[in-house]
Amino acid sequence: MIDVLNRLVEQVEERLADGSGELDVARLARSLGTTEHHLRRMFSSLAGMPLSEYVRRRRLTVAAADVLATDDDLLTIAVRHGYGSAEAFGRAFAAVHGTPPGQVRRDGGPVVSQPRLSFHLTVRGSTPMDVRIVDHPAFRLVGHAARVPLLHSGTNPHIAAHVAAIAPEEHARLTALSEVEPRGLLSVSDDLDPDRTEGSELTFLHGVATRATTPVPADLDAIEVAAGAWAVFRSSGPHPAALQQLWADTATEWFPSNSWRLRPGPEVLSVLEHDDGWTTAACELWLPVERA
Repeated sequence: MIDVLNRLVEQVEERLADGSGELDVARLARSLGTTEHHLRRMFSSLAGMPLSEYVRRRRLTVAAADVLATDDDLLTIAVRHGYGSAEAFGRAFAAVHGTPPGQVRRDGGPVVSQPRLSFHLTVRGSTPMDVRIVDHPAFRLVGHAARVPLLHSGTNPHIAAHVAAIAPEEHARLTALSEVEPRGLLSVSDDLDPDRTEGSELTFLHGVATRATTPVPADLDAIEVAAGAWAVFRSSGPHPAALQQLWADTATEWFPSNSWRLRPGPEVLSVLEHDDGWTTAACELWLPVERA
């Protein structure tokens, strides 16, 4: 996977250099023996930013060098770097560098530089990961759903508010509907942005897993889940910090060293136990996977 990510970075640089247009990530992923879904997810996890954001920053870093080092007019530079007008280029330039291109040319700066990324494998593995692979038939996730923004760290207040608005007796009703793994009340994230851009919307469902053939109560939402393999990771400790660290470890340690990759599908969190204040918890994180 590390080699694949470095090939991806090379392709970005080639297109920035020759102005050949947007990177076809799906085509590149196929040529490298992986999928666009997995490639984008691993890039964002390891780089700390979405692929689209990295490309934007690199494009405008190269464009800033043109603004400072050439006498080309701003429209020519804008078109060279894929912008349809000097105005669109100016807005994008100022969003990254904090200053319009004309002012940067006049004053000699300042500009913000995005270095070219290079991925390296660091062998750690000092803490064993508790993971199992489950082949699961098709099933349903049933419960109460809402569209919420994605937040990368800390408690998501939108999700917390959604769950808090559900009456206590409804939690008991949902629990009684649970039929298959993952058991108990679940936190489900679905329809996620491929790049996991912070602030992008996702569907969050608070509910349970049922058989695919079980009727869905009329007042509940449902997510149909296809049959397939799941990697089930277990964590315990401070909540939600331990869970968020587990997410990072799946990308930095487990996927690069195992012959599995992410496939499209919901990501499911099962809370096995927790203290009264939810400051510590034991959880299982279910991720849909396939053989790489």
